[in-house]
Amino acid sequence: MSAPAFEKLLREAFPQPDEATSYLTPAEYGAYAELEKAPKPDLAFRFERVRLVVAMGLIKLLADLGDHDESRRVLDVLHRAAQARSIAEIDKVIHRDAQAFEQLYTNLYVNDDGEQVLQLFERTLDADSRESMDDVLFDALVLLPQLDFSHYDEEDEAE
Repeated sequence: MSAPAFEKLLREAFPQPDEATSYLTPAEYGAYAELEKAPKPDLAFRFERVRLVVAMGLIKLLADLGDHDESRRVLDVLHRAAQARSIAEIDKVIHRDAQAFEQLYTNLYVNDDGEQVLQLFERTLDADSRESMDDVLFDALVLLPQLDFSHYDEEDEAE
């Protein structure tokens, strides 16, 4: 897996141009490419950025599957953390807004699709190597065509 798979996940998770520009900067789109060419002292930070951006994509999919406010709050926290310039800053943002992650699982009802996306999100948080992150990316790309976003079609028809 590589930067193209990472970028495909982002395009699929953020298909609307206004949402994509709200959440993703060129730095986020290029995070995987930056990881691939990072010098050894910068690897940990570059990996964390990739992990944050993959997590953003997965949480965005979860939010879209169930129109879930808590997911959108977590997405906002991840977005702020992705703007950080160091691992310490990332940790500070995540720690400051840890309640958003706790609330994500409170009263959370998800269907099978949501459950699978949530499992991928959890695997993203547990990933500790580029290989494990590549596995998550691969599994996400396999899952994407199977996700049912038909409630969007129903909303569009109602308008």
